[in-house]
Amino acid sequence: MTAASPSDAARPANPKRLLGVRLVGLGRRWRKTLDAQLAAEGLSDAVWTPLVHLHRLGDGISQTELAAAVGLDGSSLVRLLDALAAQGLVERQAHASDRRIKLVRLTAAGKRTANGIRKRLAAIEDELLADLDEATARTLLQAFEQIEARIASAQHED
Repeated sequence: MTAASPSDAARPANPKRLLGVRLVGLGRRWRKTLDAQLAAEGLSDAVWTPLVHLHRLGDGISQTELAAAVGLDGSSLVRLLDALAAQGLVERQAHASDRRIKLVRLTAAGKRTANGIRKRLAAIEDELLADLDEATARTLLQAFEQIEARIASAQHED
């Protein structure tokens, strides 16, 4: 009979007990890696994050939708959008039927910048995910969708 190693003793019998902590830590390290590599090219997370989300979600989304996607509160996003607008990367306009809602669009310069960022992100992601095949990546994405759906359901119950 072999003795359990210290790492075995620290590892819970149910792997689900590790997922939350591992996802949080991995997410932070992932973001830190992206931020560091993009910062080396002069792109702060304050610039690249909203541009990439806006590019992915499409022009004409509300500031509220963009804030949720980026993970910022509304007032923080407004200051960030002010800076991006001053750089000529985004523009805002009032919603046609509800002038309280501000819609955000990428300018031509913003689209060029977002495309360049997406290409650089793709290269970084390819490097970070080199050991995963497409089937594994799909499985992970399906699991993330299930977790996200459960979280959304729990939030609606509150």
